[in-house]
Amino acid sequence: MQRPSRRVVLIGLVGATALGLTAYSIAGPTYGTILTPAQAFAALENSDILLVDIRRPDEWESTGVAQGAVPIDMRREDFVDAVLAARQSPAQPIALICARGVRSARLARFLTQAGLTPLIDIPEGMLGSFAGPGWVRQGLPVVDWAQTDEDAKT
Repeated sequence: MQRPSRRVVLIGLVGATALGLTAYSIAGPTYGTILTPAQAFAALENSDILLVDIRRPDEWESTGVAQGAVPIDMRREDFVDAVLAARQSPAQPIALICARGVRSARLARFLTQAGLTPLIDIPEGMLGSFAGPGWVRQGLPVVDWAQTDEDAKT
């Protein structure tokens, strides 16, 4: 068997490093706990977490909202207040889900640094990502989103 040339090894290492850095730059470092959609759904059924769908209203309308999740658009000026109002207790973990895990990771980092804990990120998101197939493709339950004045605030 022929050994790969130094050039091939170097190209492979550069490619692997670039791929790793790309994944890191998309989501950033992990803050808080990470759950799969199935784990989040099980925790949600037991009322162990508050699941917040941080996507936009057009995204909720397109795919529906995870059953049991509270849709709160992350662009709302009163986002943190809305999350705190939806929380059952200060100790209840807040799980964040978006489309593909990018926004939820960034928001988890921001909220953790702001002192809002405990936080859970669902990096697969609703539609799937490098972390896995996501809520929808796993066949987890979704409900149609009915827009209300409260949900429409940005």
